[in-house]
Amino acid sequence: MNYDIDKIVPDYANRNFWEHFTAELSNEFTQAVDEGLDVEKYADLFKVVSNLPAGETKKKMGDVLFEAVMKAGIRPDYKYTEPSSLEEIRALRKAHNFEKKIPDRETLEKKIHGAWMGRVCGCLLGKPVEGIRSEDMKILLEGTKNTPMNRYINKSEITDEIYEKCAFNLKNKCFADVTCGMPIDDDTNYMVLYQIIIENYSKDFTPSDVAKAWQKYQPIDNYFTAERIAFINFVNGFTPPYSAVYKNPCREWIGAQIRGDYFGYINPGNTEKAAEMAFRDACISHVKNGIYGEMFASAMIAAAAVTDSIEDIILAGLGEISHTSRLYDSINSVLEDYRNGVAPENVFGRIHKEYDEHTGYGWCHTIPNAMIVATALLYGGGDFGKSICMAVEACFDTDCNGATVGSVLGMRNTIDAIGEEWTKPVDDTIYTSVSGFEKVKISDCVKLNIKHLG
Repeated sequence: MNYDIDKIVPDYANRNFWEHFTAELSNEFTQAVDEGLDVEKYADLFKVVSNLPAGETKKKMGDVLFEAVMKAGIRPDYKYTEPSSLEEIRALRKAHNFEKKIPDRETLEKKIHGAWMGRVCGCLLGKPVEGIRSEDMKILLEGTKNTPMNRYINKSEITDEIYEKCAFNLKNKCFADVTCGMPIDDDTNYMVLYQIIIENYSKDFTPSDVAKAWQKYQPIDNYFTAERIAFINFVNGFTPPYSAVYKNPCREWIGAQIRGDYFGYINPGNTEKAAEMAFRDACISHVKNGIYGEMFASAMIAAAAVTDSIEDIILAGLGEISHTSRLYDSINSVLEDYRNGVAPENVFGRIHKEYDEHTGYGWCHTIPNAMIVATALLYGGGDFGKSICMAVEACFDTDCNGATVGSVLGMRNTIDAIGEEWTKPVDDTIYTSVSGFEKVKISDCVKLNIKHLG
């Protein structure tokens, strides 16, 4: 049978949004501008190509725009220096020295258990409202008499009136009162997957090892935004770090920041090692502030094992990334607001002004979500429930931010400080999409975690 070569083209209409570069051109332009790339002269062209119907012509023009972005220089007026190599990042650190209190073995094991459980509970709190915007969150929380947020949202409390008022679809969500165990979620999948990576490749794993594990243990539908793009790049032969760069408009989004917790768990007190392992993971799918987000989170968790000071925890995280970056600047601004007595609602309000939660770029970028994490940690004052609720109520990426805050405070406070009102729905169980590990016990994961301490 003979085929018309001109008709052998992808079915663009049925491809996932993240799987073809031209579907994300507006995000690519915003990302490039924020990185300081000299691309403003292409603004009109980006708009024109974005509005073209999906097809080969749009793809070819998108290829040209991608090449233009890759060749663009940094604007002379850009005030940030944001490298993507570990050596250059380390050269731009402002290390934070703080007093460390080394826990005894029993306490350390409770801290690690707390970190696992804290992450899961924070994730479960935010999971049913992932994607909700502030206006609907207000309707939901006021309607369920949960404002300010102080507990799980229960399906049994959601009335027909609330369903009708909310533009966000609240039906068929994983609410805490209708689940037994932590449902499948990418935030918790990575915890389990990275235990497997350490088990198979040791702490000396390489970025290529992570790429291989991604392809071996999970199907593509369990990867999103930058991760999904990187996955396709792996399949097409792009190896790290090129897998993070090739046609990836999501290269500074939150995906890496949610993957690095386990590196903090197995390096308690050693922020540099936690951040270095986080780098080896992040660089396969992210650049610049996308990488910094994972290094920041991993280092905070490592620091939380050896200090109760929330400020020291945050500063220890910042101490492992470039101090000349947007992420450093933004988190530092949260610290300054806190020290100057600015009310938390005003800090969250400023984040919402700087980043628009109604756009995919604003909602999912690393920086606003990391700012929310830092704000919730500072103003939550070390209280587990209060802090994860602040992180989720602020919207943006609710399950990710609740999980990261829960992870930090679970490590800081130990499992003993997480009440049954949070742990009961979890039932010591995580369901995953990781092949061969579809259902795991948190207590078993903790035991393996302790083995990986060395």
